[in-house]
Amino acid sequence: MRRPVLLFLLGTVWCAFGAEAFAADPRYPDWPCPQIKVPDISATAVWTGPAIDGVGRAWERDSMVKALVARLALRRIPIEEAEKAVVDFMAGEATAKGSKAKLLFAGLFDMMNAQRSEVMGGIERLTRRQREFADRIRANTRQLRELEDAAARDQVKIDELSNQLAWDTRIFEDRRKSTRYVCEVPTIIERRVFALGRVIQQALE
Repeated sequence: MRRPVLLFLLGTVWCAFGAEAFAADPRYPDWPCPQIKVPDISATAVWTGPAIDGVGRAWERDSMVKALVARLALRRIPIEEAEKAVVDFMAGEATAKGSKAKLLFAGLFDMMNAQRSEVMGGIERLTRRQREFADRIRANTRQLRELEDAAARDQVKIDELSNQLAWDTRIFEDRRKSTRYVCEVPTIIERRVFALGRVIQQALE
């Protein structure tokens, strides 16, 4: 590994977790995303239909609603397909629509809010692991400099440590890039809940 390349890779670590790095919100020091962390979304922020305060976990006792909620919550299901499933479910007698709407949205909100919290927790765990990894890389960097400055250079150790540092910094950078994508997931979940909630509301009109 040529030294200029290694120094470039190490610079990535210093920029990401050096002394100048800080969280956007000091209340959440492990939150690395540019989006402000909102631990929980409010139902009223994504739903203007009938109040779901009294629904609780009743949606889980309706096998049809529970199965549909599980399907709609899958992000791999295209939103257009999910919206059609909502329309089909809401079709029928007008008198039953209000109850169906509340059960369906309450289930969606519960499940997707839990998904969102799980994703956010995973992002913060990854940040902590990255911080520990960065500390190890910096420690190995100092060791490498000491080996290179020693009067009796051990070239074998220098080469081994250089290669290890290059490998570690590549892993660090790959994880950092993946974090950029994962940071979008909570927003994607919020938009999906809002979109499906809007379809449910439209079916009530």
